[in-house]
Order: sequence, then C-alpha cells, then structure tokens
Amino acid sequence: MNARERFLSIMNFESIDRTLKWEFGYWVGTIRRWYNEGLEKKTGIGKDFSDGEGVLGEVLASIEDKDLFDTEVHQYFKLDSNSNQLPLSIYPPFQKRILEVDDKYMIWIDEYGIKKKERKDRQGMPDFLEWPVKNRKDFGEIKEQWESVSLKERLPKEWPSIVEGYKLRTSPLAIGGYPVGLFGTLRHLMGLETLLYTLHDDPGLIRDMLNFYTNYLISLWGSVLKQVSVDYIQIWEDMCYRCGPLISPEMFKEFLLPYYKKIAGFCKDMRIDIIIVDCDGNVTKLLPLWIEGGVTGLYPFEVQSGLDIIKIRKDFPKFQIIGGIDKIAIAKGKKYIDGEIEKVRRVLPKGGYIPCFDHLVPPDVSWKNFEYYRNQLNKIIENTPIL
Repeated sequence: MNARERFLSIMNFESIDRTLKWEFGYWVGTIRRWYNEGLEKKTGIGKDFSDGEGVLGEVLASIEDKDLFDTEVHQYFKLDSNSNQLPLSIYPPFQKRILEVDDKYMIWIDEYGIKKKERKDRQGMPDFLEWPVKNRKDFGEIKEQWESVSLKERLPKEWPSIVEGYKLRTSPLAIGGYPVGLFGTLRHLMGLETLLYTLHDDPGLIRDMLNFYTNYLISLWGSVLKQVSVDYIQIWEDMCYRCGPLISPEMFKEFLLPYYKKIAGFCKDMRIDIIIVDCDGNVTKLLPLWIEGGVTGLYPFEVQSGLDIIKIRKDFPKFQIIGGIDKIAIAKGKKYIDGEIEKVRRVLPKGGYIPCFDHLVPPDVSWKNFEYYRNQLNKIIENTPIL
C-alpha cells in the first residue's frame, strides 16, 4: 500500500494495518544541532538558511521546487512518502524589493507585499512594518492585481507534464496550503492588528474581502481541478494563541462560517471529502464551528496550548487528527517521551489519526531524545492495526 492509499484509508476511518509514519518538520537550527550529535550529513543545509527557518516534514504539503524539505531524517527512520501541494500561485505577484540596507539590517518588501525589517543574516524573527491592505482603496487595488493574472501565469511552465505525473502519484496531493485561508489570508493582507480593528470598525469591508476572495478561490481551484484531481483541501488559518482564538466564536460564526460552508459545498461538488485546517494554539472553542463549516480535520494540536488528543477523540470521534505530540516533553527525556507514546497508543486504534510533533521540532530536542522517540513511535505504529 502506498502513502496515498494509506492516507485516504486513515482519513476515512477504514480498517488498515497501520497509520502513516510522518513527521511535522524541524527548525534548521535543530537539524544543524543533530549533525553534531549523530545524524549523518548527506545533503546538508545551505549557509543561506537561518536557524530560525523551517524544514518541512512529511505532513506539510510541499511544493518541492521551492520548499526546504527534509531527506536525512526521513531516510534514517524510513518514514512514508510526504504529502505534496499543487504549485499554484494564489497571491498577487508582488516584486521583492530592498528599500534600505545597512551593515546589519535591511528593510524590504517580500513576495506577499509585506514590508519588513530583518537582519541581513536572516537570524531571528523580522519586524513587520506594513501590510498591503490598510483600507478599502488598497483592497480595490489588490483585487485588480489578483484579477489581472491569468491561470496560465499562476502555474509553472512545465504544468502539462506535471499533470501527467500526478496521474501516477503514490503520495497524497493537496490544493491550498500556506498562506491560503480565510482569517489567515486577511491577516496576511492586513496584519493582525489592522484586521482585528477592521472587524469592529468596518465589518462591511471584511465581508467584501471574504466574499471576493472565496469566490475567486473557488473559481481558480475549479479551473485547476478540471485538469487534475487532488486528495484534500488544506486551509491555513493560525487564528488562535495559547489561551484560545484571536476572535470570538460569535465573530467566527458571523464572518467566517458562511464562507467555510461555501468552500465545503465546492469540495462536495468536486468530490473532495477531506478538508484539513492548519492552526496553531488552543482551537477548542472553534472546533465545533469548523466541523459545522465542513472541516474534517486539523493539525498540529499544540499540547502546550491545552489540547489533549485523547479528549478530542472522545468529544469528536470522527474528526481527523494530525500531530498532538508535545515538542516540549520530548526534549525532557525518556520518561516524558514514554508518556507521549502511551497517549498515541490510546488514540491510534480508533483511526483518523497520524501522530507527529505538534509543531516544528525545536533545537532543544537532542538527537538522542528524538531518535528514541521516533523509534518508539514507529514500533507502536507498526504494531497497531486500525480497527
């Protein structure tokens, strides 16, 4: 059974010999630490990548021609083939521009139109200075940019051969992914603070943006899905923090739920049964609303935000779970790792679950601890049929 077949069986709660051996991903600094502690360096990581950048694991649907994807950990633990994402550009094509530069910092506009101040060596998080949409006029200009770019321009030149290759794929394929969401997209266009103020001060603008974007997304996806099938939809939100959602459930219901339902209706028409949301933080209050909106699964279920996959499985027995293993606990050693493995043991047989870290593996996780964790997890997976 290949990774695609296994993924579809797991997500549909079918009986199967085992779940997938996947991992979420790693910080570049983590991989570099592991090179010094026992991980064989085969391909390595270029000097241009900072320790604070991410290396994708198997879970994070990648566009392989541009994303930094792990091969060394993958091969060492004989993990299953990774998920992939259609190489479809959604955002208006902003030109990267360096505005100011000195010995240490640069101020520049990234590919999403976001103005940043960042260290030249890319160490640490940048300061976000300005976003492309601050008002209705800016939104009108963005709409024009979005509509001016044809489907052909949004796809790679080798698209026809890519489509032929997808017909023979053995790994799951997604459409969507970062930075495609509803709240997530508006946050990317406006910045969090402006978005939250605008929800209160100009709710009509928010509705106009969501209505345009959802209709545009469905039209664009529909054109692509006439040419190639996908296995699931991936929606990036990141609209929660440690204590709960960044907006109230009431606001979610008012502003976002209608558009989730619209996307879910489109998925039904396209015969796509799996809609997975990527959201960090404590998602507990929003889970029922996501399910009402047609979402079938979510990752990464951050434990430090108070999420317990045992309780979630009990409360939502047919909701798909990816993640849920505490990254902080794994850093503490064998006793704590065994506790996380026991949690997996209880949830795994019920189906609909792919266990992995609840975010990128941080640099405080030693190679020794990660090796013990991943070997133990693989043993559990290999010896736990899904009933």
